[in-house]
Amino acid sequence: MTRPAPSPLLVLVVLVGALAGGREAALLKAHFYRPSCPAAEAVVRDIVLARVAADPAALPARLLRLFFHDCFVRGCDASLLIDSTAGNTAEKDAAPNGSLGGFDVIDTAKAVLEAVCPGVVSCADIVALAARDAISFQFGRDLWDVQLGRRDGVVSSASEVLSDIPSPSDNFTVLEAKFASKGLDVKDLVILSGAHTIGVGHCNLFGSRLFSSTTSGVAPATDPTLNAAYASQLRAACGSPSNNVTAVPMDPGSPARFDSHYYVNLKLGRGLFRSDAQLLADRRSASMIHALTKEGYFLQEFKNAVRKMGRVGVLTGGQGEIRRNCRAVNS
Repeated sequence: MTRPAPSPLLVLVVLVGALAGGREAALLKAHFYRPSCPAAEAVVRDIVLARVAADPAALPARLLRLFFHDCFVRGCDASLLIDSTAGNTAEKDAAPNGSLGGFDVIDTAKAVLEAVCPGVVSCADIVALAARDAISFQFGRDLWDVQLGRRDGVVSSASEVLSDIPSPSDNFTVLEAKFASKGLDVKDLVILSGAHTIGVGHCNLFGSRLFSSTTSGVAPATDPTLNAAYASQLRAACGSPSNNVTAVPMDPGSPARFDSHYYVNLKLGRGLFRSDAQLLADRRSASMIHALTKEGYFLQEFKNAVRKMGRVGVLTGGQGEIRRNCRAVNS
C-alpha cells in the first residue's frame, strides 16, 4: 500500500522548526567551558550525583522532565527557571509545569559555578548537564555527551506553554505537529516518549481513560486501548478521574530504572497516558516499538534523540545572556 504524502502544512512546520535553530545549534560544542571554566562539568556532575544518590527513585525523572519542558517552550534557554513577577506569570507557573521539580538542584549548581567562574556558565547548559548526569547515575558512566554553549533567554511567559508542551491527552496528530514544530520527527517522538520509563503520573492526567461521566457522577469505564487488568488497578489506586494527589509509576514493573521496559508495557496495553497509547495508533510509530524493547538499541537511540532535542531553539554567541541567578533575568 502506498503511504499517503505528508500534508503541505506539516512539511512547512518541519522546515520552519529545523531552520529556526539550525544555525545556532551548530555553534554548540563539546567541552565548551574548558578554556573559560574548566571545572564546570565536574561541578554540575558532583552536585547532581550527590543529590541523585539521596533520591535515586524520583530525581532523575524530575531533572530529565525539566530539560524536556524547557526545550519545548522557546527552545533550550532556561526560560522555564525564571520566577513569576507581579507583572508576568512565567512558564514554571503554567498548569503543565505545576508538578515539575529539581529547580533547587539547578540553583545549587549555579551558585557554586558563580563562585568559581562568575558570569560564565549558563543556566541552560546546567539544565542540559543535570539531565544527563541524573540519568547516567545508574550506569556509572555518561549515557550521552552534552554539547554546550547555550545562553539564557530573557523572556518567560506561561501563555506560551499550553500550545507547545505535548500533553498526556494529545492524539498522535497533535503530538506529531508539536514535535515537528521543534524540528523533531516521528522517530524522535517515539524515542523521547521512552523517558516515561521513569517517574510517576498523577491520576487526573489519565483519569478520563478510567472513568466516564454520568448523570449521577462517574462510573468505571475503560479506554479500549488500555489493558483491562491494568485499568482496574489504576481505578483502585486513583478512585476518581480528578484525583490530582495520587501518583502512580509510568512504567509499572520497572519504575525507577531507565531502561526499555516502557516499550514492553506499551505492547501490552499498559501505557499510562493517552499519548503513550497513541504511539500504537500510527503505523510509522507502531513499527518502531518492538525494536525499542531491546535495551541496548533503546539507549543508543535515546542518546541520539535527546542530543537532538538539546539543540532546539538554542541561543548562542551574543544572543540572550548568562544569568547570574537562574530564577531572574539580569537587571
